[in-house]
Amino acid sequence: MDALFEFAGNYWWLVFVFGGSIAGAVKGVGAANERRAERRLERYRIKQQSKVAALELTKKTSADKDTQRRGIDKTLAEHDDVNMRWFAYETDVINLLEYPMMTNMRDPMTVAFHRAKLEADSLRPNAANDLVGDIDAQNSYRAAVHDYSVAFAAAESEAKRRRRGDFSEPEQNRLNRAQSLLRMAMDGGATPAERQAAYRKARSELEGLVTLPTTAYAQIEQRIAGALEA
Repeated sequence: MDALFEFAGNYWWLVFVFGGSIAGAVKGVGAANERRAERRLERYRIKQQSKVAALELTKKTSADKDTQRRGIDKTLAEHDDVNMRWFAYETDVINLLEYPMMTNMRDPMTVAFHRAKLEADSLRPNAANDLVGDIDAQNSYRAAVHDYSVAFAAAESEAKRRRRGDFSEPEQNRLNRAQSLLRMAMDGGATPAERQAAYRKARSELEGLVTLPTTAYAQIEQRIAGALEA
């Protein structure tokens, strides 16, 4: 320690020689420390901004998926609604015979409706989530359901307008007899033999006159299964 004081006492003048350099070095160290602090602060700010941006993106993505899901659910509901309107004919043969055009595959409007149905059914997802994120698939399905709905409405309106107008009087009489026979076939108060005979006669009346969906006959046969097996 004495040697240090002795050196300082003997070489105090060096302060004037190197003072500026020392001061500059001290300032440089201080400035470097400030820059490091600023960089740390900037990195922290960027990190926080990134977290906020990521959170906002997550919220936006989640909201976007919810919006898509609601849109798909709406399209599915529209699809189901048109299906139910068609099934009302398919499962009620007596009513269907009032509007035979609905199953007349020689009529362009009927063909268009059934083709549109097949297209919509082929694009229908098992669940709304299956289409979330696939905008092209959503648009294709939505357009197909819209076409199906429009084609069905057009065919139904025309079928109700024309009713049995495309049939001759003898053919209309056959349709009337078929309806009466089908009512008897589904009448639980009739005997099994009567129901069985009525169903077979009804099919005979309709043979070559109208083409009913396979599901329509299946519905009737399910309801009168006991009579048919008798």
